[in-house]
Amino acid sequence: MKQVQKGFTLIELMIVVAIIGILAAVAIPAYQDYIARSQMSEAMTLAGGLKTNVSEVFSQDGTCPTNGNNGIATATDINGNYVSQVATGGTAAASGGCTITATMKSSGVSTGIQGKTLTLTLSNADTGSYVWTCTSDADQKFLPTSCTTASP
Repeated sequence: MKQVQKGFTLIELMIVVAIIGILAAVAIPAYQDYIARSQMSEAMTLAGGLKTNVSEVFSQDGTCPTNGNNGIATATDINGNYVSQVATGGTAAASGGCTITATMKSSGVSTGIQGKTLTLTLSNADTGSYVWTCTSDADQKFLPTSCTTASP
């Protein structure tokens, strides 16, 4: 009687290893981008939390509040796991002009967003509705979907 083959041949195992390598080559960079994007969303959350305070001061005084004034904590006190500080400021104009800028940490975050900033800018105030525009010096692929404009 012939003996029936049991197990896999070397060629079959090499093919499986090659397929896994190809999948890993595609998945790892995509996963790293996903991690950077989730870290950048912390900047959007912290900056977005100050929109009410800045809007209130602007509507009452017509000025852009700075950190440490008008009940807004100092820039370095507003931080997170990946964000080093969130600063408020800007130059007041009839249409707005106030800014909230979140700065990412320079270490302990994904390499594509180290030291990058995310800025929310108040506009459209002269027409009665406040619009916050989001810009960033980070690549678009790292930004939350609510921040669709990256600066070059």
